Amino acid sequence: MEWVNSNYRLPIKSWCRDVEEEAMVQAVNLSEHPRTFHHVALMPDCHVGYGMPIGGVIACRDAVIPNAVGVDIGCGMCAVKTTYNTSEVSERAVKDIIYKLRSIIPVGFLHHKKGQSWPGFDKAPDIPVIQRELESAKKQLGTLGGGNHFIEIQSGSDGFIWLMLHSGSRNFGYKIAKEYNAVAQRICNREHFNGQKDLSFLSMGTKDSEEYTEAMKYALAFAQENRRLMMAHFKSAAREVLHCEFDREINIHHNFAALETHFGRSVWIHRKGATQAKKGRMGIIPGSMGTTSYIVRGLGNPESFMSCSHGAGRCMSRTKFNKICSVEECNKAMHGIVYAQWSKDRRGNIDLSEAPQAYKDIDAVIESQSDLVEVIIKLRPLGVIKG
Repeated sequence: MEWVNSNYRLPIKSWCRDVEEEAMVQAVNLSEHPRTFHHVALMPDCHVGYGMPIGGVIACRDAVIPNAVGVDIGCGMCAVKTTYNTSEVSERAVKDIIYKLRSIIPVGFLHHKKGQSWPGFDKAPDIPVIQRELESAKKQLGTLGGGNHFIEIQSGSDGFIWLMLHSGSRNFGYKIAKEYNAVAQRICNREHFNGQKDLSFLSMGTKDSEEYTEAMKYALAFAQENRRLMMAHFKSAAREVLHCEFDREINIHHNFAALETHFGRSVWIHRKGATQAKKGRMGIIPGSMGTTSYIVRGLGNPESFMSCSHGAGRCMSRTKFNKICSVEECNKAMHGIVYAQWSKDRRGNIDLSEAPQAYKDIDAVIESQSDLVEVIIKLRPLGVIKG
């Protein structure tokens, strides 16, 4: 159900049924920003982010806002259908695949000990932050990361096993985002921009904006290759255990900015925790660990800037969830799914913040965007790896 608020400089259009107060404050800040255009769009998974809500989409006139792209530039999804029938898969097979992957793909804060190979490293832009981080990036390629990043084996409503993973540009993208957000803040302070410092921007046509957009595009390519490389290992493990073949991969971003035409104007669309949903484009909307995910097809709705949600979206902060939920409750929610024991945070406390209950109801999220995407396949988790 679409909700529209037009009391600000730009209207705020929302597919989120209950926008939390902090996220709405951020949406209002976006609507009052001097470079935003036409309206602010909030996806059904909207929740508070840094500067801009996660699950938000904006259009900017001749400017880019680094924090409206996010720190994990190019974070996204990759999924592939196997030829293996869901009725034939065993729990033992799921465990064997997960065991093989854990020995190949570093998770959490871990990186490879040696640099990985990618032709893109030879084409790295001559931009200081990229050149400084390039050697470290070579060891980050093909790693999962932590937080809500995951690798999952799934049973599809089409009768076949699916492989899915969620990851981005790792620390490499974070360093780029941090660098250019600081640059944008210095420029906006100098030019007396009176808006929120977390929404500092770079005007197009300047050296800084050209560097940022080039660095961002390189981080997008790195993130896409990161997912492709992990999926190659995933497919290899699945082929060895299940003796299956694979359909064409879907590999998409949900943290990026791109020059597009909307409402008669060429603008920079920023999707932070949102996926492009052009008419006919295939997409992926995952739930949380323990809940269903969806393969979808975009409907090209102009009111969302042809976008949709990137997942279920958190319903409460990690800190709050860890205080109110128990290990027993989280284990019950994961019944029948192969997964590792809950990890510990840096202080040694058990971290339950990625449990299903910490996220919104994915089915309600999908229902709320029936005018943005159509559901093609529903996927039920069988086994999951988290960082």
